[in-house]
Amino acid sequence: MNKPLITTKEATTELAAVLIAVTDAEAKVLTVEQGNALPNGPLDPIHKSLQAGVRQWVETQTQQSLGYVEQLYTLVDTNRKTSSGHYLIYISYLGLVREEANHHGSQATWLNWYQYFPWEDHRNGRPSFIETELLPIFKHWINAGNTVSEQKSREQRVNLCWGLAPFTWNEEYVLQRYELMYEVGVLPESASHKTVIDAEHCGHPMIHDHRRVLASAMARLRAKIKYRPVIFELMAPTFTLFQLQQNIEALAGITLHKQNFRRFILQQDLIEETGEMDQASPGRPARLYQFRDDVLLERSLSGSKLPISRSFN
Repeated sequence: MNKPLITTKEATTELAAVLIAVTDAEAKVLTVEQGNALPNGPLDPIHKSLQAGVRQWVETQTQQSLGYVEQLYTLVDTNRKTSSGHYLIYISYLGLVREEANHHGSQATWLNWYQYFPWEDHRNGRPSFIETELLPIFKHWINAGNTVSEQKSREQRVNLCWGLAPFTWNEEYVLQRYELMYEVGVLPESASHKTVIDAEHCGHPMIHDHRRVLASAMARLRAKIKYRPVIFELMAPTFTLFQLQQNIEALAGITLHKQNFRRFILQQDLIEETGEMDQASPGRPARLYQFRDDVLLERSLSGSKLPISRSFN
């Protein structure tokens, strides 16, 4: 059964922004409406560009200045129409910022992005509810296939998404896992939602297609940090190697081998020592680093990278 169509105002295009920060080694997303939505609004015809529109209404809604911004993708919301009968078009953007504690005059809230996707955080090992709650549901869905071929196709899709033999867990398949859960009916947003599992394990739902947009942003960022040094947008001006590793792990949802990570990062020649030590952290003071000036100026070059390769583990 399809969801009933929602009639909106005359604007046929909406912008949705996924703003990501990493604070205290936790990946966070800026939300509005008590965490139920991403910053969003209609495309204003007075804007000379989409990016100008994004910057204006995000700063108005959240009091958060935007730095790095890139367009994600465009989709048609088939569950919503304008009063004139046109389907609503979503244009989504990804922005990397540093969390600002106070958003005076706004209802914006920073939330840990794993509240929306608890199955994506493997830093403390694979979440047990994947095996105990999700996989039995997927097994039933596989067996419900109309033909042997369809059942086999479903099984391969589940194995690929969830890292079951012969595959391994791929942190980039955020959107594929979300789409599969949506199709099976595990998620509250799904029109076919009928599965009862622990609400905490379903993740916090969002209005319209906002959680799908967030999933696409997570996948994009997890892939991008492997070949471009965008992580620097989320770091303080100076940092320790441990802090850099923690922030990358927070985004990727996996743990990395400490010595392999440090050796690989230093070989990339993207960072340099500041000559100072971090006195704030407990234990032995650690060296402070910063990104090299030429990296900051030429960070868009694909030759510069901070990859999360399997060799780190």
